[in-house]
Amino acid sequence: MPKPPRPDAILFDLDGTLVDTVPARIDAWVAVFEEHGIPATQAGVAPMIGIDGRRLAREGAAAAGREIDDELAEAIDHRSGELFDERNRDPRALPGARERLAELTREGITWAIATSSRREQVAASLAALELSEEPRIVDGSHVEHAKPAPDLLLLAARELGVDPARCWYVGDSTWDMRASVAAGMRPIGVLAGAAVDADALREAGAADVLDTLDAFELPA
Repeated sequence: MPKPPRPDAILFDLDGTLVDTVPARIDAWVAVFEEHGIPATQAGVAPMIGIDGRRLAREGAAAAGREIDDELAEAIDHRSGELFDERNRDPRALPGARERLAELTREGITWAIATSSRREQVAASLAALELSEEPRIVDGSHVEHAKPAPDLLLLAARELGVDPARCWYVGDSTWDMRASVAAGMRPIGVLAGAAVDADALREAGAADVLDTLDAFELPA
């Protein structure tokens, strides 16, 4: 297979891609469902991590045989964020994350973080990356439809002033891969912090699947 052209910009998911926060996310969602009397398990919640929180609330409830309205979905999503913050006190950067971001900065490659998480939920994860400067962030509050819709990634490309077809998106979930495909970007899957396996990422459209970001390479 020919190597892809060098991208004009690279977008990264945050939770599970750059920072090891997925277990805390899963625990928070199981806990909030329990608070609302909605049966849920870690195995059932794990594949849904990465989609819009309100959608996750509705789909988690539907899996338990309940329908919830938009107001309750919003409340559950908000509460899951609070429970996540309680659990996400000392997150760690995933292997290769700091090094790859520093390398891109040194080489003058434009990069940004595009995450479904609300802006108020990302502070601890960003601190774990120990970046020398505040990164560009596009979060789920900026768009009506979060991943797996392409809106978030397309907005990030517009803000960076680049053609989506010249962007790569690096993520850990099937929703990341589907959003990247829908946006016309090159999807790169990373397993180190993922809740799904390589086959699931490939089936969702991943062009490459890496064990860790240590294996991430740019074309010459």
